[in-house]
Amino acid sequence: MDKPKVKIYTDGACANNPGLGGWGAILMYKKQDGTLVKKEISKGYKLTTNNRMELSAVIDSLLILKKPCEVELYSDSKYVVD
Repeated sequence: MDKPKVKIYTDGACANNPGLGGWGAILMYKKQDGTLVKKEISKGYKLTTNNRMELSAVIDSLLILKKPCEVELYSDSKYVVD
């Protein structure tokens, strides 16, 4: 059996680096019957940096996965991608 395929879309931001910040992510996959499952997660911080928020979005998204799967990750952060 093939591993489930999960698409993860992440973004993080911070005002005044360091300052108020937060991140969000959407995880999506299709069940065997074709039903699309979508989960949204997010978190905010009083004092943080932009890079921390971008990385936290990815890390927390991967940590939420319950079993081995194929991940397709989307991020607008050059820091994360590179």
